[in-house]
Amino acid sequence: MALDDVGAEPGSLAVMPFVHPDVVKLDLRLVQGRTTAEVARIVNAVRAQAERTGARILAEGIETRRHAEIARTLGATVGQGWLYGRPGSLPSGTRPPRATLDLLPEPAAAEDQTPFEVVSAERVPERTPKDLLLPMTLHIEHKGLDAAEPGVLLACFQEARHVTPGTRTRFGRLAARAALTGALGAGMPVTPAPGVRGASLRPDDPLCGEWDVIMIGPHFAAALVARDCGDDGPDADRRFDFVITHDRDLVLRAAQPLLDRLVPAG
Repeated sequence: MALDDVGAEPGSLAVMPFVHPDVVKLDLRLVQGRTTAEVARIVNAVRAQAERTGARILAEGIETRRHAEIARTLGATVGQGWLYGRPGSLPSGTRPPRATLDLLPEPAAAEDQTPFEVVSAERVPERTPKDLLLPMTLHIEHKGLDAAEPGVLLACFQEARHVTPGTRTRFGRLAARAALTGALGAGMPVTPAPGVRGASLRPDDPLCGEWDVIMIGPHFAAALVARDCGDDGPDADRRFDFVITHDRDLVLRAAQPLLDRLVPAG
């Protein structure tokens, strides 16, 4: 799989880890334009993806030796453009290229786990009441307000009734800037707030016992995953076992169960 025109649309950087591309193709403006702070942010995100996964970086629009030099500096090892040849019919008897692009191994199939189960298998949970977790979830959510580098925000609220009017307003603002904003819970409407994709969970779904907030951007990843301890009493006093992690690979694995329920297959 090749992800085309990376950098042309800021949201492409946010979804890149979920696509798991074999080839990341840099938009031609990165090669032909000035090397600005914005270009540096894009390139560093792409380089990080390539370093983590082994993806190949390809640059398009190489028309001069200078463009080729820029492409190599940006991390590209494969290029295309008029410097190497103009579009046209292949001559008869053309042999296949000697070198081929190695494909990455297929990502391991996700086990039927919840975000809390994924993270707590590698991190020791702590226990605290809901009112002390709320500021931490807000901090993670607010990372989605970075308009320069939109990310993917996924949240599980257990039940739709926990989405207050203030939460809907906040998530609507986040959705206007994020590449994807999703909210899950029992009874969750398809559009819980403008621009927010909702998914209703079955009452027997183990996710109904979790409060999860996951934010993944080009240069930031964080997950707060919490499991309800089943306390009675005031909502703010309900206790949760929770883990907070900034380990990018772990955050991505924790996000997958939410994304699987949010985006139906097929």
